[in-house]
Amino acid sequence: MEKKNAEYLKSLRNVMQEKGIDAVIISGTDPHQSENPPAHWRGREWLTGFFSENGTNGTAVVTADKALCWTDSRYFIQATQQLEGTGFSMMEEDGPNAVDLIDWVTENMKAGQTVAIDGMTFSVALAQRMEQEFSDNGIKFDDSFPLFDYIWKERPSRPQNKLFVHDEEVVGESVDSKMERIMEAVKGELANAVMLSSLDDIAWATNVRAANDIAFSPIFVSYLYIDPQRRILFVDPEKMTDEVKAHLGKYNVETRPYADVLSFVETLPKDTRLLIDPEKTSRGLYDHIGCTPVFGGADVARLKSIKNATMLSNLATAMEKDGVALTRFFMYVEKEYPTGKLTELGLSKRLRELRLSDPSCVDESFCSILGWNEHGAIVHYEATEETDIPVTGNGLLLVDSGGQYIYGTTDITRTVALGTPTGQQRHDFTLVMKGHIALAKAIFPAGTRGSQLDVLARQFLWNEGKAYYHGTGHGVGFFINCHEGPQNIRLNENPATLQPGMITSNEPGLYLEGDYGIRCENLIVTEKYKTTQFGDFYRFHTMTLFPFDLRLFETEIMTDAEIEWLNSYHREVRERLTPLLNADEAAWLAEKTKELTR
Repeated sequence: MEKKNAEYLKSLRNVMQEKGIDAVIISGTDPHQSENPPAHWRGREWLTGFFSENGTNGTAVVTADKALCWTDSRYFIQATQQLEGTGFSMMEEDGPNAVDLIDWVTENMKAGQTVAIDGMTFSVALAQRMEQEFSDNGIKFDDSFPLFDYIWKERPSRPQNKLFVHDEEVVGESVDSKMERIMEAVKGELANAVMLSSLDDIAWATNVRAANDIAFSPIFVSYLYIDPQRRILFVDPEKMTDEVKAHLGKYNVETRPYADVLSFVETLPKDTRLLIDPEKTSRGLYDHIGCTPVFGGADVARLKSIKNATMLSNLATAMEKDGVALTRFFMYVEKEYPTGKLTELGLSKRLRELRLSDPSCVDESFCSILGWNEHGAIVHYEATEETDIPVTGNGLLLVDSGGQYIYGTTDITRTVALGTPTGQQRHDFTLVMKGHIALAKAIFPAGTRGSQLDVLARQFLWNEGKAYYHGTGHGVGFFINCHEGPQNIRLNENPATLQPGMITSNEPGLYLEGDYGIRCENLIVTEKYKTTQFGDFYRFHTMTLFPFDLRLFETEIMTDAEIEWLNSYHREVRERLTPLLNADEAAWLAEKTKELTR
């Protein structure tokens, strides 16, 4: 069935023909390179119909006769389904059949033809790569094509939600301290000023947050400029409150309208060496810089990623609150499951209600991924009215969820059996958990990168010719973004090393299309282990507090050390959560955390 997106595609092609554009590449992000942009910048989703509340990783290409949308393995099944009837076809960004988008465009364009982008929604780094490859092949490159201004008649406006201050007693550091440390990092990169574009960096630096600018992340649309004399926040004035004005004034942070940022960078003194992160700064802003740009910024992201002792202490509180909400949720699931009335969408709503019943939980940290049986195999599945199915019969329920507590951000996945699990399900679950435990127990020297540890989580699956293609671990923010850099744990090389205070997820999985999915996720923090004659060694401390499903372990393929790790973890869960539960809840948790034996 043809969808309305086909009309949007026709309108775009008409504009392309009028403007002399032969191909347009369409980003899925905003001028700040946000993973989950505000509605105002979600044009690629509007155009293609490939959509998610959590945002979808995808980049589209439209030519006179082709309409394609690239995405990664987390979304292959979802994108294939949602793109049907839109005029767009899916292209694989990773995995064994991956096709490089820029290579495809180069091969399908002729010398003299024009490829266009909206430079405000592409990073400097990506746009430069495009420009270089296209130029080498005689293809013209236009980085100033705001296509949605022409075709998106009912485009939402920029969000105007009010800002609020994140209590510095919870954060453990003042704005002065953060900005002084930022400027030290700037000097270290041979610059004398910095323009921060990434919204999570700005929220961290200012200790300011907002509700609903970005779904599920309490960050806000803005830019932040800092030099030795000035601190300027570019933000729509409608968003300001007296509390925030006083807070920013205390730290000499001036505010200017958001739209003034381009004219501001045009008029910076010529001797300004402006540090910008080419991965987070838009090509559109870069094109307006009138001084000397300096590429860098990794040190600023690193400062944000290392959580101080106050943050980690407060995050422990958030984990306890989350564990209580999850206990009540899974008790509800078990109680209501025999009635046959449970549905994915209903459970998702119930989980949200339970989390937000705690006053310190401002929002979920993403839209819950709650998939029953075959839907669990869709890595970033979200139940909707159209896809919702009843949770009945035997099978596996995958629940990936989290909360934005003022005390920190949580992210947890549990896969549980309802009814009677099969032997194959138990075997696959145990393979995934063996990888989870191997990573959780890792001890490694300072200077280790996440890519050097990733195989620990995959080895048991690989031994049987099984695999997953998403990363094993992403960085996690502190009441900011659920996904944070620069650290991660994945196969792809990343120069960022794991350092004490960095939080990452530990989430290996396995997905059998049309059958079931398994993912087991905790949040882990890097901490110091010991110093020897060979240097400093680190380990992970698991922060998440909720049991794994004991019915799904195949102990015959587990080592004694793996069983002991699980039992030790479950003892901590029981000890930390029991004082926060009523008698019935405590009894349920005691049963779920009893000793696993052969």
